[in-house]
Amino acid sequence: MTNTMPKVQTHRAEKAMLAKILSHVIIIAFGVTMLYPVAWLIASSLKPGNTILSDPRLFSASFSLEHYIQGWQGVGRIHFSTFFINTIFICVLVVIANIISCSMAAYAFARLKFALKALWFGIMMLTIMLPTHVTTIPRYVMFNSFGWVDTYLPMIVPKLVATDAFFVFLLVQFIRGLPRDLDESATLDGCSKVGIFFRIIIPLSAPAMVTTALFSFLWTWDDFFNQLLYINTPAKYTISLGLRMFMDSTGQSSWGPMFAMSVLSMIPCFILFFSLQKYFVQGIATTGIKG
Repeated sequence: MTNTMPKVQTHRAEKAMLAKILSHVIIIAFGVTMLYPVAWLIASSLKPGNTILSDPRLFSASFSLEHYIQGWQGVGRIHFSTFFINTIFICVLVVIANIISCSMAAYAFARLKFALKALWFGIMMLTIMLPTHVTTIPRYVMFNSFGWVDTYLPMIVPKLVATDAFFVFLLVQFIRGLPRDLDESATLDGCSKVGIFFRIIIPLSAPAMVTTALFSFLWTWDDFFNQLLYINTPAKYTISLGLRMFMDSTGQSSWGPMFAMSVLSMIPCFILFFSLQKYFVQGIATTGIKG
């Protein structure tokens, strides 16, 4: 009996080590598969124009920044920096609007008492399940009657009324996990509901706020359909629409400049995500635990 126990423990240790190695191999293979398109995009942006599609190798023998220079000069008379400025303008306003409106709505659902609260919360949750394409035509008709087509208002103004139910739900779950004793203590000190929101809820909900801001920025930055639907003037185009112009501006596809500008368009997203990764993970994990 004493001789078999070490063998059993050794066998279990070997199985555990084998399973750990296998899981790491699968994760690494999956990561390489996910990163390969990005690596191919970066490598293709540096290749000469006549070898982008003809050379199957990831890295070519010769590299050039010509595509970045051509792409940054833009299409026609519009400099590509214009598309960057337009996109950043929209994203910043959307982030601010979402943080303000969604946090206020979440505070009301999580802490305040009002008539038909459960019903309104249920209706809000149902909007998450509603496909966006169902409301596309009604929204376009409404915004067109307002005279908002070919402006940024259709993408910004709805955020002021907490139309992104996902962010409201995310913040509600986080705020519900905060101790109510803090609210009661603040009330005894003479703090109003508004004061509790600004002095207690907002500071403690920073991780969830960062998560909301990050998702709002990334989703708006990557959005193509709404921008294509509402923006008609090339000078008002965003990055998504600007990249599309490389496909049909001269009757042929300018792959090199398009790939180069695609690489540049990813940089702000990478910087923002990795700089806020700590708060993003904390906001998601804490919301899941406290939900």
